Amino acid sequence: MTRHREPGRLLAVFAHPDDESFACGGTLAYYAKKGFRVTLVCATRGEAGEISDASLATRDNLAEVRERELRNAADALGVTELVLLDYRDSGMAGTPENGHPRAFVKAKPDDVVRELVGIVRRSRPHAVITFDPKGGYGHPDHIAAHNHTRAAFHAAADPEMFPGLGTPWRPARLFYSVFSRGMFEKMKQGLASLGEDVSEFDEWESSSILWEDEDIHAVIDVSGVADAKLKAWNCHQTQFGPDNPMRRVPEDIMSQIIGTETFVLGSPNPDNGARYDDLFDDLKLND
Repeated sequence: MTRHREPGRLLAVFAHPDDESFACGGTLAYYAKKGFRVTLVCATRGEAGEISDASLATRDNLAEVRERELRNAADALGVTELVLLDYRDSGMAGTPENGHPRAFVKAKPDDVVRELVGIVRRSRPHAVITFDPKGGYGHPDHIAAHNHTRAAFHAAADPEMFPGLGTPWRPARLFYSVFSRGMFEKMKQGLASLGEDVSEFDEWESSSILWEDEDIHAVIDVSGVADAKLKAWNCHQTQFGPDNPMRRVPEDIMSQIIGTETFVLGSPNPDNGARYDDLFDDLKLND
């Protein structure tokens, strides 16, 4: 494939602090290291998240702590600009947090899309990353982030949509950060070989969280920025505690897992058999 010659611009939109690091932290760090402008949008401060260690945060100050964790992780990844949308974490489906008046899932779609369109037109990304339509593991905020980002991706190019928010801009590609079955199997088998309990992984395997390898459109080699990726993970101490299953994966297996990140092309519709090893393959990045 023809390679781009100029550094480009990448926009990533996620729902909570830590989404960026665990979903595609290596990719953000990879392009930041290449000199690309990387803009990260986070819809909430993760108020409804877990607290792995009571000494790290309380329910009252968790939003403040997780914002600090996010800012530290963004710095570790080399993110150029971090934007917080100031909605509230909606919690998992069926929890009381879903009904909070400021919950992200209760936000009017036009309001969120308007904010995102403004960011797209200002930052002028060539590629955009967000969750897949299933929101990874189905978190309501993840699904909302997918829906709003996809709508903004298209609306930003339409001069009749949200006039006054800047010059229309059409990003070239929309990618969904996904977990491939092949990567998952490596992690599970590595733990099983050590006699570890993999029952939690069995539950994930039977869910819709995984994408079949043949359905993946982009595989990015991020092994060269693995240190930055791990550093970002470790910034999210409230969520990435000692009981996290990923902590139990042997280092040699973990190094294989974190060395690649996988994506599905959401727009434009991919050609049959389309495969990228660079999100910006064949794109002209002079504009």
